[in-house]
Amino acid sequence: MRIHSAEFSAYIWVCENLRLLDLAWNSPWTWIFCFLAVDVGYYWFHRFAHEVNFMWAFHQVHHSSEEYNLSTALRQSIFQRYTSWVFYVPIAFFVPPSIALVHIQFNTLYQFWIHTELIKTLGPLEYILNTPSHHRVHHGRNPYCIDKNYAGTLIIWDRMFGTFTPEDERIVYGVTHPLNSWNPIYIQFCHIIHMWNTFWSMSGIGHKLSVIFKGPGWEPGKPRLGCIEDIPKVKYPCPKYNSRYGVFGDVYILIHFLTIYLAFEDIARQVSGLSQIVVLCGMGYIVLTLTSIGAICDRKSYAPLLEFVRCALYLILDATWTNTCAPILRICQVINKAKVVRGLFTLSATIWLVNGIRNVNGKKTKSA
Repeated sequence: MRIHSAEFSAYIWVCENLRLLDLAWNSPWTWIFCFLAVDVGYYWFHRFAHEVNFMWAFHQVHHSSEEYNLSTALRQSIFQRYTSWVFYVPIAFFVPPSIALVHIQFNTLYQFWIHTELIKTLGPLEYILNTPSHHRVHHGRNPYCIDKNYAGTLIIWDRMFGTFTPEDERIVYGVTHPLNSWNPIYIQFCHIIHMWNTFWSMSGIGHKLSVIFKGPGWEPGKPRLGCIEDIPKVKYPCPKYNSRYGVFGDVYILIHFLTIYLAFEDIARQVSGLSQIVVLCGMGYIVLTLTSIGAICDRKSYAPLLEFVRCALYLILDATWTNTCAPILRICQVINKAKVVRGLFTLSATIWLVNGIRNVNGKKTKSA
């Protein structure tokens, strides 16, 4: 229950205080009813997440990828969970919390495998289930794909509520106005910032509230969801954002990403035995790492300095906090190769320091 404790507490309270029926937890009918109720609840949450601007500000993170594969399924907002739970609360009038939680997890797990281009069609199952083909449409930014195929497990809801469309022309993935960034912080907050700026630029409380509660494409004088004619027309193949550093950059990022992933896994396993300051500092360092990796991928001018500071920070903490390894990061305990990790961060800091110095000298030469 720890994963959903904050949001699911409302479900538990409603079930314990306001439930209308006591459905038996071991009845097949309870499980069938919950399966359908959770799935239709997800459909409406997902639809609102596209048609209500402040919810889209969270959900757009998932749609920002220009690729469509299993990793896209893991590209999630840190805020979305605080809006999705509302759509499952009505089930609490009938279904025990444990059963609802199981079905919510099943619903999420089902949607993982449909993020693929490898499976073209599932034949007759296409009429009932949400399939890779249907979900590819949902992730497209072609005009015919916009606001279509919201289903979780069953595509019947889209067919019933008029939001279904089959896969037709080759799909271009991503949001209608590409973000062109690998920075995870920017991707998480960019639409929130855009919505904030738009809110204050509008005159009148009606327009300001419309910015929040109408669709992301709304403008004064236009329908609630905006005009489909305003969607940029794209056709496959379409250029994708690409700012790679080459083979060196790919290998470097992979090594440091795996290193920090192991650190995250260690913190997650031992979180109950760690102090709050260690957990917060560890998570802060992970965010710093992901931000720095994003800056490297985006070829930002400040990337060498940021990455040098990140690597140097680890070495300083490692040397200052303990003789064996920095307890804030706990990377060495995971890999159990303290010298290897220190060598990796020392070499990395040196590379980026030299790189930064070269960049500064290059700018001076150009200005001269």
